[in-house]
Amino acid sequence: MNAESIKPGGASLSTRLDAGRLILAPQGDWVVQTIARLDAPLRKIETDSDPGSLAVDLTQLGRIDTAGAYLLGRTLGLCSGAGEDDVFIGDHPVARRLITEIRSRNVRCEPEPELDRSLIAVMARIGAGAHGAWQETVESCAFLGRTIMTALVVAPNPARWRVTAMVAQMESVGVNALPIIAVLSLFIGAVVAFMGANLLEVFGFSVFTVDLVGLAVLREFAVVITAILLAGRSASAFTASIGSMKMQQEVDAMKVMGLDPYEVLVLPRLVACVIMTPLLTLAAMLSGLFGGMLVSWMALDISPLQFVVRLQDAVPIQHMFVGLSKAPVFGLVIAIIGCRHGLKVGGDVESLGASVTTAVVQAIFAVILIDALFAMLYLELDI
Repeated sequence: MNAESIKPGGASLSTRLDAGRLILAPQGDWVVQTIARLDAPLRKIETDSDPGSLAVDLTQLGRIDTAGAYLLGRTLGLCSGAGEDDVFIGDHPVARRLITEIRSRNVRCEPEPELDRSLIAVMARIGAGAHGAWQETVESCAFLGRTIMTALVVAPNPARWRVTAMVAQMESVGVNALPIIAVLSLFIGAVVAFMGANLLEVFGFSVFTVDLVGLAVLREFAVVITAILLAGRSASAFTASIGSMKMQQEVDAMKVMGLDPYEVLVLPRLVACVIMTPLLTLAAMLSGLFGGMLVSWMALDISPLQFVVRLQDAVPIQHMFVGLSKAPVFGLVIAIIGCRHGLKVGGDVESLGASVTTAVVQAIFAVILIDALFAMLYLELDI
């Protein structure tokens, strides 16, 4: 009979050979404060021994917690077909049940295979990505269609309009976002004016800075900046709020109560976005023009009155309507993407975080893509 003893602090471990089996005999209190130094010896035993030839003698074991049970259960390995009476010697009020539970939940993860960097594998990943993008597009269109059908059912019946929820979402989407959109648009207009002043003043055409600010802010910058901020702010908020309800099974409870989640959760957010995005865009236009006017006044000595007169003469009002025409579409897309990913959330926090990230990225990508399509459309229509 062979015996070896390891004593770190209040816990110790003896090993002995008995009929060809290696018996582990833990002594003392196997709790998290005392077992740190036992990890390396147990790993060596785990590596050098067959799990089917190991057993644990519990007769001299004191207290044990999940940390101590994990070390012993890990060393014993997964269930190898042997019953508890073959694995354990003696009895303990807690250890046998705790170690058995640890062994049943102990999963050995195989190392991840090396990434295949061949041309075929790269093309396969590109194809999988393209297929995933197509699936996302189809699912978003299907979600939009389901939402429109719900709106057509609800619209003729005013009693089913959730006015309180719509107003609350309008405040969250519009009123609360107004300060940051106005400030950012002010700086965007100022930056455009600075760029125009530095470039055009060289040629003696500094007055055309007003034209540049008016066209850039009214047609593109105001609506795009508003949509991108809403994509980062509102799309993430929609996904997080609906996703948390999905995690807590509140959405399932609505269905049990006979309530349609599309009617209760999606429509108020969609209406709020579609209504408030043009208003926020208008505020962004005014703020951007004000920022350009300040810079023109300070850098080019163009008075506010001259700025306004030049703006009216050189920039037709149709450019403002071009910018405003994009806003409801952007609001619709942002609401659809945010709500769709909220309803896709699973039962864990990791799924919620991934859905929020995906919603923001997809919303920003969709805004830029749709803006490019609008630009090509208006170019062909000469608007």
